[in-house]
Amino acid sequence: MENLTFEPTENSLRIDFDATKGMLEMEGTSYPEDAPEFFNPLEAWLKDYISKIGGSVTLNLKIGYLNSSSIKCLLDFVQKLEEYHAGGGEVDINWYYEEDDEDIQEMGEDLAEDMNLPVKLIIY
Repeated sequence: MENLTFEPTENSLRIDFDATKGMLEMEGTSYPEDAPEFFNPLEAWLKDYISKIGGSVTLNLKIGYLNSSSIKCLLDFVQKLEEYHAGGGEVDINWYYEEDDEDIQEMGEDLAEDMNLPVKLIIY
C-alpha cells in the first residue's frame, strides 16, 4: 500500500500518511473552497489501510486553523477511526496546540470529550 502525501498550500493542510508505520499526520491550516473534496482522498486512504493492513493508527494533528467545513470533515475522519477502534483496532490521537492558542486547545478538548478514543493534548 502506498503512502499518501499532500504538500501544504495557503489554505490546505500538509498530509503525510505512512502505511508502514500507521502514522497519519495533518498539519497547518485548512479552509479550502471545497473541504469534502480535500478530505475524501484521506478517508479513502484510511478505509483502504484498515481493510488491507489493519494495523495500529496514530493520528498526529498540529492544526493552526480550521474553518467550519474543515472541522466537520475532520470530525467525520476521526469518526472512522472511532469505528475502527470500537471494532478492536488500536488508535491513538495526539492533538498538538500552541501554549497560548486557546481556540485550538478547546477544539482538542472537545474532541477528547466527544470521542471514545485516546486523545492526548500536547503543548508545543
